[in-house]
Amino acid sequence: MSHLKKAIALLALVLSVAAVAQEPTSPQRVRKGRVVILSSNIAQEGIGEWGFAALIEADGHRILFDTGARPDTVLKNAREMKINLSDIRDLVLSHSHADHTGGIMTLRRELAKENAGALSRIHAAKGIFLERAGPSSGTGDSRMASLKSEYERSGGTFAEDSAPVALYPGVWLIGPIPRIHPERNWSGTGKVKTPEGFVEDTIPEDTSMVLDTDRGLVVVSGCGHAGIINTLEYARKAVRPAPIYAALGGFHLMQASDETLDWTAEKLREFRLVNFIGAHCTGIEPVYHIRSKAGLDRRTCIAGGVGDQFSLEKGIIAGPLTR
Repeated sequence: MSHLKKAIALLALVLSVAAVAQEPTSPQRVRKGRVVILSSNIAQEGIGEWGFAALIEADGHRILFDTGARPDTVLKNAREMKINLSDIRDLVLSHSHADHTGGIMTLRRELAKENAGALSRIHAAKGIFLERAGPSSGTGDSRMASLKSEYERSGGTFAEDSAPVALYPGVWLIGPIPRIHPERNWSGTGKVKTPEGFVEDTIPEDTSMVLDTDRGLVVVSGCGHAGIINTLEYARKAVRPAPIYAALGGFHLMQASDETLDWTAEKLREFRLVNFIGAHCTGIEPVYHIRSKAGLDRRTCIAGGVGDQFSLEKGIIAGPLTR
């Protein structure tokens, strides 16, 4: 081969390699994952309470989502279930309510005895530190601000996100959720301080986590105060417009009317929902209503309790009480 032909061949090879390098790569998705409920109203293992927490595992990464209500519920339940939380750095808070944040400092202090980095980084959506007032209180509630100070004194850091963020490849915290549909999934008794003064607290910081998988999106919610349909629609917008493979956690449907539940179930059908675990504030009857209307069955839809799990490989793994 002449020097010219060799040069041309080499140039063609370089250009082809460069072209491949410039091709967009497909987004990395979670291949292996599970969610284990550590705090909820029903318990077939450990202690039940009015609260929520879950362990989320995705391709070797481990995240604690919420911390329950009482200081030591999650700690005791994890130990009874032989789940070691001390190697978890990331804690995600779905919102500011005490039944989701009550265990923060007990967990941080106890787990730090084994690993100084345990639960040393908290993620939450913007608005979690807004000043709040109760229904009969004339003064602001600075509980979360005080908790933040105490947590930071322990060596922890706090990230407040105003937009969707990937914590790990395929693992998303979606930030504040737009309220497109008029879902009223909050009590309506509290007030939050704005530049115009105290107004009704709609829990604007309410957020959820999303695992992006080849089967679809797995969405984990603490209370779903933004509305389950608003949450799932935004998850599909923030991450990708995929089917909802699983919706897990609290969804605050316990006071929803049959009409509202019918509408919710129809929307879930549109999202091609495959698995549903309604825990904590979802309500037991609403779970069964959705099961019947959304085309699910007892294998794919349960009222979740402490110890219940969901895995990408096996689907819902329910205990004898909720199976």
